[in-house]
Amino acid sequence: MPKKSLIIFLLLNLIFSYAGTSAEQVVLKTNYGIIKIELFTKESPITTDNFKRYVKAGLYDGTIVHRINPEFVIQGGGFTKSHDEIETFDNIKNEATNGLKNLKGTLAMARYNNKDSASSQFFFNLKDNPHLDHRNDTNSGYGYAVFAKVVEGFEVLEAMQKIPTAYVENMGDAVPAYPVIIQQVSLN
Repeated sequence: MPKKSLIIFLLLNLIFSYAGTSAEQVVLKTNYGIIKIELFTKESPITTDNFKRYVKAGLYDGTIVHRINPEFVIQGGGFTKSHDEIETFDNIKNEATNGLKNLKGTLAMARYNNKDSASSQFFFNLKDNPHLDHRNDTNSGYGYAVFAKVVEGFEVLEAMQKIPTAYVENMGDAVPAYPVIIQQVSLN
């Protein structure tokens, strides 16, 4: 095959393979900028279905980022601007055994001590956090289910992590001193 034909063939292959991807994306519009994420629907079907359910119901719209731990995580999806908890659906089964790791730029479901206690809250990993991965089947070692990754807008998270934090009763000492609002979340 002539060199020019080979190049055209490879370029067309690349274009068609890219066009054939149907990864679901979600857009988070915040008062600090836009973050686009890609869902891992194959690896985390329960978690992504749960997340999409909140998105479709509009329950994330107008919520806040309520936890910023620089160089660790940014968490949201659970509280209104007045610090009231949002309406939630039933807790879901933890999919932390899906093989996905809590790497920089991924999203995982937040939970309480019980391994299957995740509902609406999620967090962005600001760095690789291997201690959040599945280690064993106990509640403390089960880990946090990764279900998405940031594909655009990580610089928005980098700007957010520079916001000073303060103590707010019942929410802890990592609450942004200046409101970080998740204005709208939509399937792309």
